[in-house]
Amino acid sequence: MYKHFFKRFFDLIISGIALLLIGWLILLIALFLHFANKGAGAFFLQERPGKDEKIFKIIKFKTMTDEKDAEGKLLPDKDRITKVGAVVRKLSIDELPQLINVFKGDMAFIGPRPLLPEYLPWYTERERLRHTVRPGMSGWAQVNGRNSLSWDEKLVLDVYYVEHLSLGMDIKVILKTIVNVIRHKDVNVIPGLRLGKLDDVRRNQQQ
Repeated sequence: MYKHFFKRFFDLIISGIALLLIGWLILLIALFLHFANKGAGAFFLQERPGKDEKIFKIIKFKTMTDEKDAEGKLLPDKDRITKVGAVVRKLSIDELPQLINVFKGDMAFIGPRPLLPEYLPWYTERERLRHTVRPGMSGWAQVNGRNSLSWDEKLVLDVYYVEHLSLGMDIKVILKTIVNVIRHKDVNVIPGLRLGKLDDVRRNQQQ
């Protein structure tokens, strides 16, 4: 009953209340980022596969500029992230706009993090179970290692969550998320610096 009804009901009600209460904060952060990002905008929209691999557009704060080199290629992430963006990432609030995704039903508060569409062909059949539920703003993998985990470890934890989804599990993830945010635990200001991309990793494993 929780998985098929109450989980979505709670997500809808809580995300709606949260947007009413902290909408002003999201707008204030967006204002700071607008100027810090040198005209690159305050929000970042990207296609991600959700439940049943249906593609939706995830909303995040844009923490980097669009600065390019002499050849017209984007500079490395570490050279484009702004001081404001680094603070937003360190405080783990770059995901706040995803409250809109939760309210719309694209996402849930808790679930496997939505990854890139190009990763879809590289999952095993078991790993595809991560797409039988809505992706989350936080998840079992995020509170159990996050950036310190390998791709294989992350995906194992995602499937574990799907197979053990319950109100108790979600409450446990929420509490651990709060603790990790307060402690700034497992925060990587420059995303993807250690792991690399899943498709590249698995392509190399096949060679």
